[in-house]
Amino acid sequence: MEFDWTEGALAEGLRRYHAGEFFAAHEAWEILWLGAQEPEKMFLQGLIQVTAAFHHLQRNNPLGTARLLQAALGRLEHYPAHFGSISVALLRRDIRAWLTAIEAGAPAPPFGSPRIRADQSGADQSGDDQWGDDQWAMFSS
Repeated sequence: MEFDWTEGALAEGLRRYHAGEFFAAHEAWEILWLGAQEPEKMFLQGLIQVTAAFHHLQRNNPLGTARLLQAALGRLEHYPAHFGSISVALLRRDIRAWLTAIEAGAPAPPFGSPRIRADQSGADQSGDDQWGDDQWAMFSS
């Protein structure tokens, strides 16, 4: 699956996410997730869980937020630093900061919701999107 964040459901979900319309972002990405294959499927599920977590936060449900962020982090831990033109390393760092804040009853991190940033420049040239056989093995069993 080619991740093109400039059009279609990926772009719509990202736009909605950045606008704080987390439920709508969830719905846009879920359409793609339903038809995706691994490893893209679990990656999309992690993003969807982040959107669902912040929908729960908007409804004043910090426990639901924390549980969904933990689930998202568990899925995203399987991916390299960059995947699908997204900085997964930054996203994981932001999720951890949110979990720490929620567990401590502290104020929200200054960056707002976890940063899901698409790099459409063809960046990922570092090779971080390329997986070795050991990383692919988890999806082939």
